[in-house]
Amino acid sequence: MVSTASPAASVSPESLPDAYGRFGAFGGAYVPETLVTALQDLAQVYDTARHDPAYVEELNRHLKEFAGRPTELYFAERLTAHCGGAKIYFKREDLLHTGAHKINNAIGQVLLARRMGKPRVIAETGAGQHGVATAAVCAKFGLQCRVYMGAVDMERQALNVFRMRLMGAEVVGVEAGQKTLKDAVNEAMRDWVTNVRNTHYILGSALGAHPYPMMVRDFHRVIGKEARAQMLEREGRLPDEIIACVGGGSNAMGVFFDFIKDESVRLVGVEAGGHGIRQGEHAARFEGGKLGVLQGCKTYILQNADGQIELTHSVSAGLDYAAIGPEHAYYRDTGRVRYAYACDDEVMEIFQLCSRLEGIIPALESTHALVEGVKRAKEMGKDEILLINVSGRGDKDVNQVAKLLGVTLR
Repeated sequence: MVSTASPAASVSPESLPDAYGRFGAFGGAYVPETLVTALQDLAQVYDTARHDPAYVEELNRHLKEFAGRPTELYFAERLTAHCGGAKIYFKREDLLHTGAHKINNAIGQVLLARRMGKPRVIAETGAGQHGVATAAVCAKFGLQCRVYMGAVDMERQALNVFRMRLMGAEVVGVEAGQKTLKDAVNEAMRDWVTNVRNTHYILGSALGAHPYPMMVRDFHRVIGKEARAQMLEREGRLPDEIIACVGGGSNAMGVFFDFIKDESVRLVGVEAGGHGIRQGEHAARFEGGKLGVLQGCKTYILQNADGQIELTHSVSAGLDYAAIGPEHAYYRDTGRVRYAYACDDEVMEIFQLCSRLEGIIPALESTHALVEGVKRAKEMGKDEILLINVSGRGDKDVNQVAKLLGVTLR
């Protein structure tokens, strides 16, 4: 299913965000006074670091040697034949160390934490991939690590909880609220307010208060830069369409950003349709969401008439969140990016289809992009090229999928 958007407008991605951290009407920094100085200091440290050749060289070295970049551009031959339309390529972020794109941002931010002299790192996590990436990088650099995770997400992502603990992280279950990602973010922010002098908060997606949306996007731009060069080398031209799943929006913004100016390349983000677009049954913010402020920034939020955050649902813990990154809200309203949604039953079907046809088990989050990709490939011509960002692998989801399918693991 597809959401509507206003007509396309002229977009200058390099000018975003502005000096106040805004992407048009979205973004900003709506935080307690305690965090204002910390955010300003972080913005200054990041701005200095990204222009420092030594920092850039160290970041790139760890992305290569520790994370495993560059990732492959993979031609999905059997899925292409199955769909009978466009030529389908996968950007294989699932091949990275720890299993997803999240490590790009975790490395970048831990290097900033070291620059700031902060020995303690906290993070939130939904599906657990950001938590695992943070735990891995903290172990590598010898930093103390605490990860907040909703109790519901801990149950459905038990493997990732053990992985984090195995690497020395303290994983704190959150019993408040819906016991999912939003509640984990709340607890992480409370911790940060209390311990801001010695603690850096590695926010895991392209949302929250400035400079996080910009900073997380920049750390993930490597996805789109690689994909662009690889596609030109492989096919001699750019893809006709790029599709990525969108929770907060880090993997999608990472692959989209370096194609924003290429008007010939269609960009599609896919949200979580859950059980369907009914109140409390989904996490598709552009389907009934309203402009509001949540956890540091102004964006589209699933909220009721009184401004209270609605319950959300998705089979994928990483997309089960009531707000969307402010840069996505901007590109949706300008019409540069189209947003669709995929429902749980579709995700379960394509999860199995991709596994059987390609021998690649995608994360449930990434499978949302594959759902829309299969639909679009069938509609597109055989001379067209479709690129799908496979943001993570599905090892973490196998137990949950088996349970939903009524399969007993022996």
